[in-house]
Amino acid sequence: MSAVLNVPTGLVADVPQRAFRPGPAGTHITIRGLTKYFAGWPLYENFDLDIPKHKIVSVFGPNGCGKSSLINMIAGLIPIDSGQILFDGKSLKDTKIGYVFQNYREAMFPWMRTIDNIAYPLKLEGRSKAEVDRRMAELVESFDVKFDLNRYPYELSGGQQQTASIMRALAPGPEVLFLDEPFSALDFEMTLFIREKLQEVFMQTGTTMLLVSHDLEEAVYLADEVLLLSKRPTKVAEILPYADPRPRTLATLSEPSFVSTKKLSLEIFQREVRR
Repeated sequence: MSAVLNVPTGLVADVPQRAFRPGPAGTHITIRGLTKYFAGWPLYENFDLDIPKHKIVSVFGPNGCGKSSLINMIAGLIPIDSGQILFDGKSLKDTKIGYVFQNYREAMFPWMRTIDNIAYPLKLEGRSKAEVDRRMAELVESFDVKFDLNRYPYELSGGQQQTASIMRALAPGPEVLFLDEPFSALDFEMTLFIREKLQEVFMQTGTTMLLVSHDLEEAVYLADEVLLLSKRPTKVAEILPYADPRPRTLATLSEPSFVSTKKLSLEIFQREVRR
């Protein structure tokens, strides 16, 4: 079963439902005919995309092109008007996902201790106390947590709150992790720390990740593929592969392959902005 909704009456003419076409081997998320209108104007119209499995895909494009809207529609946070979205051939309801929001201050439950926030998805799944404690210990070790998880989120720094948000998203072992500009509210030191932790998690688990970023260097640095979008109605401008080995470090930023991928991404971005 796929995520399929009807286009609201009066916004757009009936969109015929196309036959579903599977993605190539290695595809994790298959999007076909995605259409979304806002205030009567198209944001996405008959949009097709294949997201590869066990890769980090960075989403980059002009302001207003719907980068965050795209991952929110894939994650089921925003309803689509028409189209189909499948995860390894499954519907969203049969897929385990994690989501890291840009605004960490609003993402955590303020009445819960930080440790209970992180454990919340596990308790929703009905995990036993032993299972929850074991998974929490794994996450604490993986993220080398030095701050007190028994404190409430508002008692922590922004970087600590975002670290906890990422730990919560990863707690149940998601098949797909969505990250909506997770570094935008962090200082540079915490940004570097979280980048490296995400890389470590990815190398350990191979979790498919979709990252929205407004920072081109960051988008390329973390990505296996850079998804460059056009102005609205949004189309795929280009998908650029980037294959430098992990873990990537500060030295990566001066590698010819990184510099050339970033340069080409910027050229495509500027081309789309000027259209």
